Amino acid sequence: MITPNALLTFALCAIGCFLVCGIPCGLIIARVSAHIDVRDVGSGNIGMTNVARSAGAGAAVATLLCDAGKGFLAIMLSRLALAHFAFGGDWASTLPTAELGWMTTSLYALCVLGHVFSPYLGFHGGKGISVGLGAGLGFCWNATLSMLGVFIVLAVPSGYVSLGSIFAALSLSFFSAAFGVRGMALVPLCLVSATVVWAHRSNIKKLLAGSERKFSVRHKDSSEDGR
Repeated sequence: MITPNALLTFALCAIGCFLVCGIPCGLIIARVSAHIDVRDVGSGNIGMTNVARSAGAGAAVATLLCDAGKGFLAIMLSRLALAHFAFGGDWASTLPTAELGWMTTSLYALCVLGHVFSPYLGFHGGKGISVGLGAGLGFCWNATLSMLGVFIVLAVPSGYVSLGSIFAALSLSFFSAAFGVRGMALVPLCLVSATVVWAHRSNIKKLLAGSERKFSVRHKDSSEDGR
């Protein structure tokens, strides 16, 4: 049974996840480290890949860590809040496989949506991969590591970060279900997959046309979007 206290806690956590994960780490890091607005360089995206081309490897690593970190922090603090204020201290009730697991998967979705549709940048943002990695490790680490495996298998040999990202996102619901996530808890995960694929729509067109650029560092004329 869902109590009013549980709903209030969930609502506050939902707002927090969206706002925290909307922080444009790549934009901030590129400005501090290279004194550029990453939105005016390369693909114009604020994610790790475009930061790598525009501001270098160090800034890209920092962007990856910050984007993943904000996702992990947001989901873990939200789970702690739910466990303490809504579930009487029962941490297991915040697992995505629990009876109210849809709450946790919904918070995960809001982490990704906050990054893709940043409220601080006119609801524009990154591609959701890095923040999804961090938040995923905080709610279903085994499914997330499986997705990371898909990404590595496709992105490393091909050099196309977007290719690995797209198929990793598509595998989210499959791996989550394989590790016990069921019913309504899968719905937000399907939304995440659809959102990430949509965010990569320009990459998909370029991949099909054979014009997608491979990953590189400090390559000013790159056309591949960041994530």
